[in-house]
Amino acid sequence: MGIKLAAFDMDGTLLDSNKKLPPDFIGWVGRHPEIKPVIASGRQYYTLVRDFLPVKDSMVFVAENGGFVFEREKVIYSNEMQKEDIISCLNLINRIKGMTPLICGAESAYMMNAGRKILDEVKMYYTRLQQTEDLYAAAMQDCIVKIAIFVDGKAAEPAMEYFAGIGGNLAAVLSGDSWIDISNRTANKGAAITAIQKKYGIAREESMAFGDYLNDAQMLQCCEESYCMENGHPDLKKLAKHIAASNDDNGVMDVLRQFDEK
Repeated sequence: MGIKLAAFDMDGTLLDSNKKLPPDFIGWVGRHPEIKPVIASGRQYYTLVRDFLPVKDSMVFVAENGGFVFEREKVIYSNEMQKEDIISCLNLINRIKGMTPLICGAESAYMMNAGRKILDEVKMYYTRLQQTEDLYAAAMQDCIVKIAIFVDGKAAEPAMEYFAGIGGNLAAVLSGDSWIDISNRTANKGAAITAIQKKYGIAREESMAFGDYLNDAQMLQCCEESYCMENGHPDLKKLAKHIAASNDDNGVMDVLRQFDEK
């Protein structure tokens, strides 16, 4: 059974440590119209699409860790948070030192006014960004699927303890050494990939996925050929079927070339 869908995380997976795409990836997408390429990231759609302009209309974009799926500039799937859940999360986050929340919507991401250091980090992932004096009001005006939290000092993993009891409709996931994401419990990259598979009649056995961090876990589980990068989180390596070379050693492209040779 051949591969019909290939899903790629961005940071730490497809991108190297300098945030650069493999130079031959765009060409690979163009040479394989029989494979549905899916970029699956915690990043915002408007940030993702700018790196793939030559082939964007042949790609599907899973943005905000599965909160949105965009195809040809239209939302084809979303998992919106309830407004009362957003308010309770912001109330909690605002009581914790060293955390900067962003609310992530279909039209934009929104954050309170912040210093240059934090702003530069945020803009790396959120091209369409509005700073506001009232984050609660912004949440009422857009379809919000995720609250992303930037944690000072690369202390996201120990900071997860603050959200251990978040419960209810919501779940918190570690998405990097400086980032925690909160979204609906049913929202993740795997649910979004499953929606794409269903839309196009693609089986799990016809799917492959690459990731490096814990927010990639469900995505790897819904694809038969699952790859964790050598630089990936130890827990994700245990879950993946295969280990690929690191993102700085062109690990994704090495695997794709092997499939080309079969």
